Amino acid sequence: MQQRDAQVIIVGAGPVGLSAAMRLESFGVSTIVLEAESELPEDLRASTFHPPTLDMLAQYGLAEPLIAQGLKCEEWQIRHHETGERAVFDLRYLQGETDHPFRLQCEQFRLCRVLAEHLSNARHVDIRMGATVVEVVQDDDGVTVTFDEKGERRSLRCLYLIGADGARSAVRTLLGWELEGKTYPETTILAITDFPFEDHLQGLSNVNYVWTDGGTFSLLKLKDFWRCSLYPRGEETIEDALTPQSIESKLQGIVARDEPYRVLEIRPYRVHMRIAPDYRKGRVVLAGDAAHINSPSGGMGMNGGVHDAFNLTEKLKAVLDGGDLGLLDLYTRQRRPIAEAEILAQSDRNRSRMQERDPERRKVMMAEMQAMLADPVQHKAYVMRSSMIDGLRKAATLT
Repeated sequence: MQQRDAQVIIVGAGPVGLSAAMRLESFGVSTIVLEAESELPEDLRASTFHPPTLDMLAQYGLAEPLIAQGLKCEEWQIRHHETGERAVFDLRYLQGETDHPFRLQCEQFRLCRVLAEHLSNARHVDIRMGATVVEVVQDDDGVTVTFDEKGERRSLRCLYLIGADGARSAVRTLLGWELEGKTYPETTILAITDFPFEDHLQGLSNVNYVWTDGGTFSLLKLKDFWRCSLYPRGEETIEDALTPQSIESKLQGIVARDEPYRVLEIRPYRVHMRIAPDYRKGRVVLAGDAAHINSPSGGMGMNGGVHDAFNLTEKLKAVLDGGDLGLLDLYTRQRRPIAEAEILAQSDRNRSRMQERDPERRKVMMAEMQAMLADPVQHKAYVMRSSMIDGLRKAATLT
């Protein structure tokens, strides 16, 4: 048997990889985290934390430091821009079901910072930045991971490997896994501005998905700025839609003003609905975007990845304590159907609803939503699903 460097190696120091590392540290499991970037990135990416994710982090005293850096959102809405008509989803219906009956609007990199700080004095976890994985080889006794670090090629040996390295996962690629699914035709353009939309649009929530005549956009508030998701108009190319003039025109269409908007960042991204056929191959297991990628509408992707990490590390701890290796298959059986039915499918429905262009169909959909929300039982049932509580409870019953 070859010498082992750690019980577990995690590839990826994003929210999923660091959440897994935090859990393994608490279990006393020796762990090495390999991250290709030299520093934790401060990109925007996800910005919504759902109640059960905050409940999980609270077990380790990490919910409050994160909440202090974000905005609580006790309601979110779907609205029509020109008429102001809206359907408001009230998360206070979740009281008694969670310790955090709200969404938290906060950049995901802040969670990575909180987790990294928590692990800064870890006894069992070693985080190695600037380590790019180039080869993964497994056998009956363990996994050998080869990576480039500071211009040198190195190898480490572990019992189990977690691929938590995102949508472009090197681990998944090296093992020949393919994600099944589709890529949506439209490109979303994320524009960041510090303009106070809340002072100009009546009844705005911190999270708003908005129909406008002939189009759609979304406005998500963070502490210091608004995230605006915009789309090319008509035959407009992506290149044209990304020009400052086009961004300015779209923002002026939301709130007209005499001076130009101050745009802090512009970033295009394509939206996918893809999932791995299995989350495990031998001693290698995938989690988060490495296993499933979905539309960001509804804010379920990063949260689902953290939920993956908590479920997987529970199974790994049991296996390392002498439990059956088949527990890692239970991880797939519990998490993959939920990702497929509760995350990908719900995100797809959210995206399809907001891409609806027919005015009459929109009226029907708005009336249906308002009628549903007027019924407390249906209202609570909806926010239980959209806040990911139902999915987690269903997963726990799968065997």
